[in-house]
Amino acid sequence: MTAATTRNNRNTATTQDTATVKAAPVVTGIGVVAPNGLGTEEWWRATLAGEHGIRPVADYDTSGYPVSLIGRVTGFEAADHLPGRLLPQTDRVTRLALTAADWALADSGADLPALPEYGIGVVTSNATGGFEFTHREIRKLWTEGPERVSVYESFAWFYAVNTGQISIRNGLRGPSGVLVAEQAGGLDAIGHARRTLRRGGVLSLTGGVESAFDPWGLVSHLSSGRLSRARDPERAYLPFDTRACGHVPGEGGAILVLEDAEAAARRGAERIYGEIAGYAATFDPPPGSGRPPGLGRAARLALADASVTAEDVDVVFADAAALPALDDIEATVIEELFGPYGVPVTVPKTLTGRLAGGGPPLDVAAALLSIRDGVLPPTGHVERLVATHRLDLVRGEPRRTSVRTALVLARGYGGFNAAVVVRAPHPA
Repeated sequence: MTAATTRNNRNTATTQDTATVKAAPVVTGIGVVAPNGLGTEEWWRATLAGEHGIRPVADYDTSGYPVSLIGRVTGFEAADHLPGRLLPQTDRVTRLALTAADWALADSGADLPALPEYGIGVVTSNATGGFEFTHREIRKLWTEGPERVSVYESFAWFYAVNTGQISIRNGLRGPSGVLVAEQAGGLDAIGHARRTLRRGGVLSLTGGVESAFDPWGLVSHLSSGRLSRARDPERAYLPFDTRACGHVPGEGGAILVLEDAEAAARRGAERIYGEIAGYAATFDPPPGSGRPPGLGRAARLALADASVTAEDVDVVFADAAALPALDDIEATVIEELFGPYGVPVTVPKTLTGRLAGGGPPLDVAAALLSIRDGVLPPTGHVERLVATHRLDLVRGEPRRTSVRTALVLARGYGGFNAAVVVRAPHPA
């Protein structure tokens, strides 16, 4: 695995690579672990039905916390999905990621041993690492002494551990890494995986999975100052609503199998969900600079990278911060690009909470399935739209429509912005 990749020093936009331009890479497999469904089809059915996975914390007393709701994955027993030897050395976040990766690979039908050994890599996003594991071991250090600390503490806590464990489990020795940019990192991982394929790779496992909800983990989410303090799960995360008061954090995400289009064709891939046609990333200017936020520039650059125009886009999967000032910025970006009510906008993450680096890959999965099924998932629970947000927000029920091109937007805490264009597979 290569050294972990960060974007903390990135101040310019990223668009097309310097490598030889190739056909857009294709997604051939999807693995989902989400608060409202385990497995891609279960999650997709729940999402279209408007079933949410936001619930009170059940593992400990939160009466002293200002928040009590999270998007929690339920019904997951790691021993049902992973060998016993992996359980002592992994945090919950890595167990979820390994399971999602297994499901994505099985969905793709890829025969890994038949592919070039150094042409298959892993690029994931993670913002938190193995919180529960490391806090348990640190407690042992304080109370029982260093001899009681697990030897696996050396890596189980690390934000690169998902990439490493997926790589080891599947024998993947190609270009790999991890992107750290909170929400935006989920799209950055996909963008970087695309870059590795353009430079000679044939397949990359990419996306993101997060989980940090032990007592200390919940405090880490609180530090952003952006969490909703509402107690009703159906009223806690309401982007673009007059009652917007912050987001609900969640766990889970999606792992995708991204392949070089020609390599996928050569092996006779069973299905192609769609193409990752465009990607761009920007960083917000410093406060007080007078310069506009970078989200709109990321969206325009991603469209240009995909060689599509705003008129080609059939749906926008919004970042949806659910804070009035940030929602205003995003609504303005969408209106400037597409015109008032010019494109359907949806926020399926209202049913799961914001999953940090796992959320945008889940939006990409939703975009791919929207293309497959000709349906847009609804935004949950939003009823009182802000009058100045002239958005065609998909609400209440799924919307049946032909989908060929989708734009996915993401913003990470600290000024990160990213955008990905997802396109229907080429007929050839």
